[in-house]
Amino acid sequence: MTTKPMLRRCVKCGLPETYETIEFDAAGVCNICRGAVHKQQAINWDERKLLLDKLIEKYRGKSDYDCIVPFSGGKDSTFQLYYLMKEYKLKPLVVRFNHGFMRQVVEENNQRTFKKLGVDVLEFTPNWKIVKRLMLESFKRKTDFCWHCHTGIYSYPLRVALMYKIPLVFWGEPQSEITAYYDYLNDEIEYEDDKKFNMLRTLGITAEDMHGMIDTPEDPVDKRDLIPYTYPDVKELKALRYCSVPLGSFIPWDYVKNTELIKRELGWRVDEVEGVPVDINDHGEKIECFMQGTRDYIKYLKRGYSRVAQINAFHVRSGRMSSEEAFRLNAEFDGRKPGSLQVFLEYMGLTEDEFNQIVGQMVIPPHEPDFGNIPDAAQAWDFAQWYREDNRKKS
Repeated sequence: MTTKPMLRRCVKCGLPETYETIEFDAAGVCNICRGAVHKQQAINWDERKLLLDKLIEKYRGKSDYDCIVPFSGGKDSTFQLYYLMKEYKLKPLVVRFNHGFMRQVVEENNQRTFKKLGVDVLEFTPNWKIVKRLMLESFKRKTDFCWHCHTGIYSYPLRVALMYKIPLVFWGEPQSEITAYYDYLNDEIEYEDDKKFNMLRTLGITAEDMHGMIDTPEDPVDKRDLIPYTYPDVKELKALRYCSVPLGSFIPWDYVKNTELIKRELGWRVDEVEGVPVDINDHGEKIECFMQGTRDYIKYLKRGYSRVAQINAFHVRSGRMSSEEAFRLNAEFDGRKPGSLQVFLEYMGLTEDEFNQIVGQMVIPPHEPDFGNIPDAAQAWDFAQWYREDNRKKS
């Protein structure tokens, strides 16, 4: 009988050795946790705030809009929009890249937020037929069907910046909150530039590459259909004197406090996420996409952890949960099979066996998934509302 290998995990937050960019020190604590301590104790956030003050005054009033705020309607983009308008009285242009999987509560939150704050909003929804082909191709090659979302969200607002000549773009959380690609320990200001785009957003596949992959003689694809996923010309951005930065590089990012503020001031509502108990996710992590459960499930199959473990790691680092409680909850709830998987398979024209075969080729050792022994997640309340290719499959 073969014994399934145990994953080494951070003794503090519980994230495993298969987590991207993770490293452990001699005490068994991961670099993400060490970075969080540095963030809380060593960074001079008053000085960072002064840098933000100067940055905003440099660009204020120089264009038709003071800045662009890329916006999904999730907790982070809602907070960044609220903060910039209330703290600095900015006139932003809100730019929303609609990935195709928006949920009802988020749509309601968005309308409430836009009306309460009073903002101009520009929304772009890409060609659904192209989106499906991009999803299938990136899933088969990288087991990540969100290529269109990663690239579109981070390239399209910069294309709008060039169109409207608005050089300042504010994003939300810094990457330092999540991985060590960028690190609080280095005391660096992050930039959402072409370097970061090519390193983190494209999965190593450019839009030109992707066109070559999905374009066929039988079913040709116009190159222009890939423009929304293409990073703008860097020379044009530099000529604009653009500055594209996460707000969380200048103020200490706190998911729970930020969410409590937008709940109180904007009536922002939390929603459930497949496979995640509501009391664990009371700050509304990843509620904006009805494909989130399947994305998290793929992560669990490949790496041995999922959304529950990642949320609890945040709670441990912020002092809101003990390590012991996080480990208990992770063991009880992490890695359930979501109902959205069947919706995804319908979109892609795949069977679950084919799905498992594709994912199985990308599993990160020493994790070994047990495809046949994973319990189902509870069905989300709005499952019947999600777009299906064949309406007969909604029952």
